[in-house]
Amino acid sequence: MHGQSEQSVIKTLAYFDIFNYPLTQEEIYNFIDQPLPIEVVMATILQLVEEKRIFRLGSFYSLQPDVALHTRRTMGNYKAEVLLKTAYKVGGFLYRFPFVRGVGISGSLSKNFADRDTDIDFFIITRSNRLWIARTLMHLFKKLTYITGHQHWYCMNYYIDEEALRIDEQNIFTATELITLIPVCGNGALHNFYHQNNWVADYFPHQIVSRQSVLVRRPGLFKRAAEWLLDNKLGNAIDNILMRITARRWKKKEQMHKTNDHGVRMGLCTGKHFARPNPDFFQKKVLNLLEKKLLEQRRHNVIIR
Repeated sequence: MHGQSEQSVIKTLAYFDIFNYPLTQEEIYNFIDQPLPIEVVMATILQLVEEKRIFRLGSFYSLQPDVALHTRRTMGNYKAEVLLKTAYKVGGFLYRFPFVRGVGISGSLSKNFADRDTDIDFFIITRSNRLWIARTLMHLFKKLTYITGHQHWYCMNYYIDEEALRIDEQNIFTATELITLIPVCGNGALHNFYHQNNWVADYFPHQIVSRQSVLVRRPGLFKRAAEWLLDNKLGNAIDNILMRITARRWKKKEQMHKTNDHGVRMGLCTGKHFARPNPDFFQKKVLNLLEKKLLEQRRHNVIIR
């Protein structure tokens, strides 16, 4: 059991080390990939510190002996607390758009971290077969936010509809994003989403998979009217046309190797029931970095022993 616990603690810290984010003892326990007694995990952490394979930075632990990480995380947590207030308001507003059935906060903010360049990322669930109408309306609105410089508050970068709630890409990256998602508004779609993705318990057996939305709002007049007008064959046709237009536009962006404001290559996987970032870019980069860090740790362990 000790060897199993040691590997789990190292793997957990290695993943968050990619983002220079040290963890508390409780967080390490919550994010390890094996169902281990808490006393075993805590004893393993202390032993790894003693062997100088991990490092204690105040109340946090990291693979790096860099005390600046403590300051970075502390300041990032404070800024996230402030920015989350805005994120909840924006998320509540986004829920008012036609065919939106669930809104959650994702990205670094969902991990309780923010800096001056942090965007507010949102995960959106739409009604079946109306994803592309909803997405287009929301992104047309986002263009208006460039006028006031608030475009970074409206990063709606992951869409699925109620017909495709289960995430096909099942790995530590998607599991972490799912388990840290912060529900904002919904009509029950987010609850169904968690139920459909109970596979995440295989990655984080100590985490609670199901969460309830913070707020359920009655649809406004604009939302009800738009959904009534497009609840027909015309709505089906418009949704299909918008999907094809968006897919062509994003294909050109990928071919041109365009990057976003953070230098990450832009890409979008599209289908009738989803619009999500291309996993060949940022997601693949993170998984490759994790494998590299784990390999370095294994080599370091051989040298020590």
